[in-house]
Amino acid sequence: MKLSSIARSTSLENRFFLLLLLLVSLAFAWVLWPFYGAVFWGAIFALMFTPLFARLLKAMPGRRTLAALAALTIILVAVILPLGLIVASLVQEASALYQRMQSGEFSVGMYFQQVYGALPAWVTGLLDRFGLSNTGVILERVSASLSKGSQFLATQALNIGQNAFDFVVTFFVMLYILFFLLRDGGALAQRIRDAVPLESGIKRELSSKFVTVIRATVKGNVVVAMLQGALGGLIFWMLGIHAPVLWGTLMAFLSLLPAVGAALVWGPVAIYFLITGDLTKGLILMAFGVLVIGLVDNILRPLLVGKDTKMPDFVVLVSTIGGMAIFGLNGFVIGPVVAAMFMAAWDLFAKAREEAAQPVVLSPAPVAAPQGEDAKER
Repeated sequence: MKLSSIARSTSLENRFFLLLLLLVSLAFAWVLWPFYGAVFWGAIFALMFTPLFARLLKAMPGRRTLAALAALTIILVAVILPLGLIVASLVQEASALYQRMQSGEFSVGMYFQQVYGALPAWVTGLLDRFGLSNTGVILERVSASLSKGSQFLATQALNIGQNAFDFVVTFFVMLYILFFLLRDGGALAQRIRDAVPLESGIKRELSSKFVTVIRATVKGNVVVAMLQGALGGLIFWMLGIHAPVLWGTLMAFLSLLPAVGAALVWGPVAIYFLITGDLTKGLILMAFGVLVIGLVDNILRPLLVGKDTKMPDFVVLVSTIGGMAIFGLNGFVIGPVVAAMFMAAWDLFAKAREEAAQPVVLSPAPVAAPQGEDAKER
């Protein structure tokens, strides 16, 4: 057989094998897709708590299974159980709010009408000047939109309780994956790195960037969200606002959006108090929101997220919003990770082109020492 025929046969086999590899990888991802959230958060928790597992393994050398079980127990007690209690309180308050909305006891439109009725004459005159004099239609549309929005939020919170079985199954799948990733994650990561067809330096830098961004994003966003939600719920409870856990949870979710988040909840409530004449509550909520809740975002987020990821704030904001628009709640991690990997890959590509463009400097060849008759003549 000719060499060209052998080369063509080898190339065809390589292409077929790559196609087969792609197909089985897509099929495996398709099989895992129903538990995509469990796999995703199992991997996230494993990355976050690998240092804890390493410390436990150092204290009990050679007992990886026992160290993984101990780490899983600590994660359950310190992280997951408190979150479960918050979710239970959230479902209870959402159920009560939903019943009040169905009975007509709570109406967003009523609060909006109170705000409009308390507006000064110069504001209503300004509205008339811009052709917004038909306040009845405006009030009806705005009230309907706000009521639908509030009812949607309450319904979504109720779905957590109604889909309890699916949640429990996903939760235990996540714990199962987390245990094995803690115990065997190092070997699995090494096999993946060995299989990736890139230079060792590039693989090492991309892997380091990937882990750093995930830890910084989750650590920073979760810490900021929990603090802002807790502080917002606390001030709502102190001011006697109904369902403080529900509104605090909503502030925590919205705080995942840098710079704007929690103010979308406490801001309108503070304005409502100020316009309707409750100046004390309005000023307290406004001051607390700006000086306490706002400072948590402005101080802690750059320290916990931007410092480690080394990404501009606008990139973090846009990638977070885009990730959540595509992947839902999981997108607050996926978006910044994709943005960081994009920047890291292009940075490596630029460095490689710069190195390739540098001229090669040849060192002068050493002069050979004279031998034989030439050496005698000298």
